[in-house]
Amino acid sequence: MNADTLTREAAPGAGRLLENIMYFARALRAAGLPIGPGKVLLAVEALQKAGIENRSDFYWTLHSVFVNRRDQREMFDQAFHIFWRNPQLLERMMQLLMPDLRTDLSHGEEMNRRLAEALKMPGNGAGKEKERQTELEIDARMTFSEREVLQKMDFEKMSLDELEQAKKALRTMRLPIHDLPTRRFRPDPRGARADMRATLRAQLRSGGLLALKRRSRRSRSPPLVILCDISGSMARYSRVFLHFLHAVTNDRDRVYTFLFGTRLTNITRYLRATDVDDALDAVANVVEDWSGGTRIGVCLVEFNRRWSRRVLSQGAVVMLISDGLDRDAGADIGREMERLHKSSRRLIWLNPLLRYEGFAPKSLGVRAILPHVDEFRPVHSLESLEALGVALSKPGPRRLDAAASWRGVE
Repeated sequence: MNADTLTREAAPGAGRLLENIMYFARALRAAGLPIGPGKVLLAVEALQKAGIENRSDFYWTLHSVFVNRRDQREMFDQAFHIFWRNPQLLERMMQLLMPDLRTDLSHGEEMNRRLAEALKMPGNGAGKEKERQTELEIDARMTFSEREVLQKMDFEKMSLDELEQAKKALRTMRLPIHDLPTRRFRPDPRGARADMRATLRAQLRSGGLLALKRRSRRSRSPPLVILCDISGSMARYSRVFLHFLHAVTNDRDRVYTFLFGTRLTNITRYLRATDVDDALDAVANVVEDWSGGTRIGVCLVEFNRRWSRRVLSQGAVVMLISDGLDRDAGADIGREMERLHKSSRRLIWLNPLLRYEGFAPKSLGVRAILPHVDEFRPVHSLESLEALGVALSKPGPRRLDAAASWRGVE
């Protein structure tokens, strides 16, 4: 069965199967799946072998070519059932974009915003006139309290335009970490301590008695150490967080950022670049384990052995950004988290899974991490990051029961 045969055997009235496969692949690529021309050709070759007589075979043939990771399955499934079943694709898609509505897909899940935006692109199945009408309808409903909606919206559900707006907002965010007193002093006329050395030096220079010199303790913000998970389950969030980490790195001194998946990578020097695009390009070139597995215990062992004495001095504040899902089923995590907790002034765990009301610490990785953190916070939206900034601006007592703080128990 060749390409011409595929086209002739398409559904009655379609006659453009190859073109539709290309549009389908283009929509998936716009929605975030890594699909290029090579995969489109591979999909056509696979369909030549499998045939198109059975819809299930057609689904799984395209699935085997276009889906590489577990987190891409939901996106592909929604796109397939909408693209290949709905005759009035654009009208249906625009209705699904309205607030508080859900699709009538078989699994009943809320539609992905990036998928909706990708499928309504020109050339994916609708006329320009209907597209203009639906765009006007969207504008009438979605512009109400746009900023407030964007603040509370999950990064995962944002469209491409909303993600760009969120990234711009992240670049302006700051973390006002509470300053801490150091062992050093500075001259202060109203200081509580007398500076006898400065007083004697001044008397020697003037040759007579002078007023007593005074000093006060110098304060400085503690170092900030960030450990960010870039595994497949965290990829959708970690790429957005990098814009936030770049802004924080360029706003204050002594910020150290590490990315980890199956290995640990120090990207501090790359984030110090002034331009965010240059910084992210450099990070992409140096990190080799994007969207792979997660070995939290192994990466923590390397951090504690190689970096902890360098960056955890003077009461560092540590932020762990991870969902806690570990490929090694929590091996070594508890011991290494205990060491990390004892080496830091404050250990904050930021987990995007906390956005779910029914979240429970069931996985072994989450159970191993939770007893050794001071605070357990969600990190899935602009609002959650702003709440993190407010929390860091206060001293905050060291809290050993993170489960109680997560549930709001004082």
